[in-house]
Amino acid sequence: MTETLVTVPRELIADTIARVLARVNAITSGGPGWTRPSYSPLESAAHAVIEEEARALGCEIRRDAAGNMFATLPGQDRGATALHIGSHLDTVSQGGAYDGQAGVVGALAVIAALRAEGVTPATDVVLTVTRAEESVWFPVSYAGSRAGLGRLTPQEFDAKRSDTGRTLAEHMRDEGFDPDAVRSIEPPAPARFLEFHIEQGPVLDDAGEPYAIVDAVRGGLRYREAQVHGVWAHSGGAPRGARADAVVAMAELILAMDAVWARLLDAGHDLTVTFGKLDAASPQHAMAKVPGHAGFCLDLRSDDVAVLEEADAALKAEIARIEAARPGIRFELGAQSRSAPARLSETMAEFVATGARAQGDSPRRMLSGGGHDAAAFGAAGWDSVMVFIRNWNGSHCPEEAMDEADLARAVGAVFLGIVAERGR
Repeated sequence: MTETLVTVPRELIADTIARVLARVNAITSGGPGWTRPSYSPLESAAHAVIEEEARALGCEIRRDAAGNMFATLPGQDRGATALHIGSHLDTVSQGGAYDGQAGVVGALAVIAALRAEGVTPATDVVLTVTRAEESVWFPVSYAGSRAGLGRLTPQEFDAKRSDTGRTLAEHMRDEGFDPDAVRSIEPPAPARFLEFHIEQGPVLDDAGEPYAIVDAVRGGLRYREAQVHGVWAHSGGAPRGARADAVVAMAELILAMDAVWARLLDAGHDLTVTFGKLDAASPQHAMAKVPGHAGFCLDLRSDDVAVLEEADAALKAEIARIEAARPGIRFELGAQSRSAPARLSETMAEFVATGARAQGDSPRRMLSGGGHDAAAFGAAGWDSVMVFIRNWNGSHCPEEAMDEADLARAVGAVFLGIVAERGR
């Protein structure tokens, strides 16, 4: 069989995407949006749906000690480096209908198309469904994929889930997996990994383009539980010069870091600076109080570790300046977490581009601002790439939007890339 004899089964791809997305998105703790916490019964139920669909396509199913699922369509050379395609099925709280699940369903649609057209790929094609990608639940980047790759630190097993206060190890056990086995897991040999994912910004929608090839992923430096300590006082009795107002100090830091961000951008660096979870000690705070405490989180992202370090140094310098200028104010940043920037595989990018050209497409190359499992696989030495799908309503929110036809178009490109690889 050669590339020219194969037709992309576009109707089957579209039907698979629509049907399986509906099945997965029926699994949620309730609205608004979709909620499937990491290492929860809801995440496990979504995995079970994909397992059932993959078995129906004749895939071989296995799970690793961390619960990541692998559904393999055998290739011609089973000893050759396999092509893994997949993503995750957990969501943030009240998240969207496509972040993660679109990537898993897109991978399933690739396998369905290969089966429908009778194409035996050159190598095994492995639908890969990871656990616990969303770090809002555990303060651990890519917990499931890194666990399966043997790259979790001993301390990360003790990370506590934000809604339960119980550890990652405990939640692994709850879902039937063995954290002790994960601690001693034998890392798999590096292979190839491809992840479909909605873009988490407006670039493709603004350009009117359905999909793109991602060749780099930003890293992150985060403070998840930072605090400002001031002095409580009466709002009517404390004069301006005598106050140690935690909210004012927090606001000053936010504006200072916005200026740092602008300076680094003007210097040609890549950076985003995001403050969130702002809390003025509720419910302790009240209308008639000068706030003596405030909490926040801070998320710094860049494609360059040196820029993250420079922004972090600037943060600490600004904190020292504010503390010196405002007696009674003290910042406490708390634990820092990181994810490394990742340069993805040019070989895999060209694999996608080959399939895209076969159907008349010329997708752009672009950077991913958000972290993804593809970065974890890339950091472990895999040839890794992402394919972004156009999205126009933001991400990590119920309004997340995607035209299923755009995902189907990207699936067609990967299908044709596999066909071209077989024909060489």
